[in-house]
Amino acid sequence: MATELHTELEEAVRLRRNFAIISHPDAGKTTLTEKLLLYGGAIHEAGAVKARREQRKVTSDWMEMEQQRGISITSTVLQFLYNGYQINLLDTPGHQDFSEDTYRTLAAADNAVMLVDAAKGLETQTRKLFEVCKLRSLPIFTFINKLDRPGREPLELLDEIEQELGLQTYAVNWPIGMGDRFQGVYDRRLKEVHLFERTAHGTKAATETIYKIDDPALEGILDADLYEQLQEELEILEEIGADFDLEAIHAGKQTPIFFGSAMTNFGVQLFLSAFLEYALKPEPRASSLGDLEPTYPEFTGFVFKLQANMDPKHRDRVAFVRVCTGKFEKDMTVSHARTGKTVRLSRPQKLFAQGRESLEEAYAGDVIGLNNPGVFAIGDTIYCGKKLEYEGIPCFSPELFAYLKNPNPSKFKQFQKGVKELQEEGAVQIMYSADEFKREPILAAVGQLQFEVVQHRLRSEYGVDSKLEPIPYSVARWVTNGWEALEKAGKIFNTMIVKDLWERPVILFKNEWNLHQIQGDHPHLKLSAIAPIGSSVK
Repeated sequence: MATELHTELEEAVRLRRNFAIISHPDAGKTTLTEKLLLYGGAIHEAGAVKARREQRKVTSDWMEMEQQRGISITSTVLQFLYNGYQINLLDTPGHQDFSEDTYRTLAAADNAVMLVDAAKGLETQTRKLFEVCKLRSLPIFTFINKLDRPGREPLELLDEIEQELGLQTYAVNWPIGMGDRFQGVYDRRLKEVHLFERTAHGTKAATETIYKIDDPALEGILDADLYEQLQEELEILEEIGADFDLEAIHAGKQTPIFFGSAMTNFGVQLFLSAFLEYALKPEPRASSLGDLEPTYPEFTGFVFKLQANMDPKHRDRVAFVRVCTGKFEKDMTVSHARTGKTVRLSRPQKLFAQGRESLEEAYAGDVIGLNNPGVFAIGDTIYCGKKLEYEGIPCFSPELFAYLKNPNPSKFKQFQKGVKELQEEGAVQIMYSADEFKREPILAAVGQLQFEVVQHRLRSEYGVDSKLEPIPYSVARWVTNGWEALEKAGKIFNTMIVKDLWERPVILFKNEWNLHQIQGDHPHLKLSAIAPIGSSVK
């Protein structure tokens, strides 16, 4: 029986691929996500983000505010089959105000796809998110997008990635033309030229014609200057480009580069096929029992995201769980590491953005949705068998603070419920003053848009209006040696003492200068810009 299970787990892990997409806002991330789903057969027609009236809305942006503004605010999970592989695509917010949601999602990913706008090259948010991937040594696949518009020279873009990120590059395919003259790509793996035909608004899979690079007919089909340019650039790549190195890719030191246009579907299928071949399958993960192989026989997983009201009709709360080892089965009973309680997982769901369907089983690399009746917190470990915990997921120092006030006392219960559920979800950090007489919640955010989203969701999902009263602080630090150390310090001027979700002390400072001054006056206070969250917290 044990041998049978091991064989089943090995085969399931071999066929699983899990990745998150990272990019700067407006690089085309949501469009690429849609097109990957289109080629995976998960949807039959792709919807543009800035949708035409007659087109359907995009699948991955399910929140009303996302569809209104044409941006991704929340992380979503999209699961689909392609060529026999089970793919878990973790779509992350592009907007920098939601980078913390992205950090949490990257904790659940085995690979990252870095999306780069061909005209703009590397941008601020992409650089920041790359650093997170680098910390976790994630393999990074680069898709250079928007080749259907005028952009920078491909060789220049490769050079920028190498110089600025310190990543060796290997071009898996190479573009033929750019802008209106973008005709296709050359696949260096198979030595084939793929010429594409445009489809109406890119809603259907692109039709392509394939030629071998040495086919004499090719010279007559391509414009003479494009044919000549392709031959020259391929020669340069062969002479000065790095050799393909799968080990270096898996270690996050070399990035395979793909060129294409998500909007017109050019190059998307080639990217998907190569990704499945090169990407890491689920790997061992660090736990309190050491590194656990995905074929470890007992089921284990951790919560990396909570989301309230994905289905407004049912007022549900969903915990997103990354399966790390073993086999998950519907109705199984697991142990909850933080509380020591046992929990029956009776309504597991396969996630597809806002759509869900019942799930019978899942394996390492899969992401499952669990109904969350207030049991789970971000970073929680659930397991069967021997007790263990996975590393906690940190939360980061916010920079904007405001009291959240309820102007309508008759809506007190709805207000409290909304604040509690959004706090559990991690949509924004919510703190409370250490002064017991001040009971209003304090919103602590990385960016202004987080405030807007919380107010919008309180109104649309809980029927509650709210007012914000800004507080003049811009830096938060957790006191890692606790309340006792804080009491010993006595009165600390020009600061505000608050407590977080876990009742831990946090000091708010006016600015960095204020922080350095207090650190100088109270050297025994151990302050941290990052708070561990979840499993390590009691």
